[in-house]
Amino acid sequence: MKILVAGDRHVLSRLMVQALKKELGDSLDVTTIDFDWPMEPHVDVAEVREAAGGEEEIVAAGRGAEVIVTQLAPITRKVLNSLQDLKLVVVTRGGPVNVNVEAATENGVIIANAPGRNAPAAAEYALGLMLAAMKRIPDAHASLKGGEWRGEFYAYEENGIELDGSTVGLVGFGAIGSRVAKVLAAFGAEVLVHDPFVEDGPVVKAGGRKAGLDELLERSKVVSLHARLSDETRGMIGAEQIGKMPEGSVLVNTARGGLLDYDALCDALESGQLGAAALDVYEEEPPPEGSRLFAAPNLVLSPHIAGATRETAHRAADIAAAEVGRYARGEKMENVVNGEAVG
Repeated sequence: MKILVAGDRHVLSRLMVQALKKELGDSLDVTTIDFDWPMEPHVDVAEVREAAGGEEEIVAAGRGAEVIVTQLAPITRKVLNSLQDLKLVVVTRGGPVNVNVEAATENGVIIANAPGRNAPAAAEYALGLMLAAMKRIPDAHASLKGGEWRGEFYAYEENGIELDGSTVGLVGFGAIGSRVAKVLAAFGAEVLVHDPFVEDGPVVKAGGRKAGLDELLERSKVVSLHARLSDETRGMIGAEQIGKMPEGSVLVNTARGGLLDYDALCDALESGQLGAAALDVYEEEPPPEGSRLFAAPNLVLSPHIAGATRETAHRAADIAAAEVGRYARGEKMENVVNGEAVG
């Protein structure tokens, strides 16, 4: 079985090869290529998004390959039509947006992903941003680094807030949101969860309680977004929803930029309706020059790096290799995106 491993500067090709050898043995027929992402941004290639490399590069490197393992290679209709021996593509990310899944299905190519690969990293990061916004840590850091000792942070009107005893609302309770809930409960917070796709049991086990979106917004001192982006959830938090939150509350988004109306967010920060906010994701990445986000008060920003840990890279490689192993042994695969392609 010939395998093409297309790595990048995060999920390294050597990590994927090591995981594959551990799963299948040392005698593998593996070709590797490496992209320069994230040093170079991912781009749209033909009909797929967030890809690195070109179609011709993948066709040339993948000729004769039965399996491709990659995070970012553009698996377009052209690539799929050109690689006649290809049977399986494992994408080392949750959403295979760099793959034309419809064309893969038409060509009988199985597409698998790596769900949960960054859940621990993203959950920890969401909590970090939450605390940074609540405690004004970036402001304190920047002022002290600039040589200013700002004792006025102890003034009542400048004080931060605590998780202990506060109500925190989580919109979404998947692999990331459920981890955040457990830690918040350990901090002593009352955790409300809005997720129509989750039963009460797992939420209660994590220390929370299910609630409707309106109740969650109206009662929560802190709201953190963890929902998937879909037609139903796009723009789900706008001016109306933010207006239902208690004055001075905190809003955190580490999920997807499309969930939140960023103009409404800036309006709320400027008016004081929101006391603080923290973002790792944006509708447009990077935000354009002159974006209101750069001038909004009490806003913590980071460049979509919640999943950027070494453990995430190793986990992604291991999940992908395990799926290739199941395929090679004729076992039932666990992370198939297009089940209709499975013979």
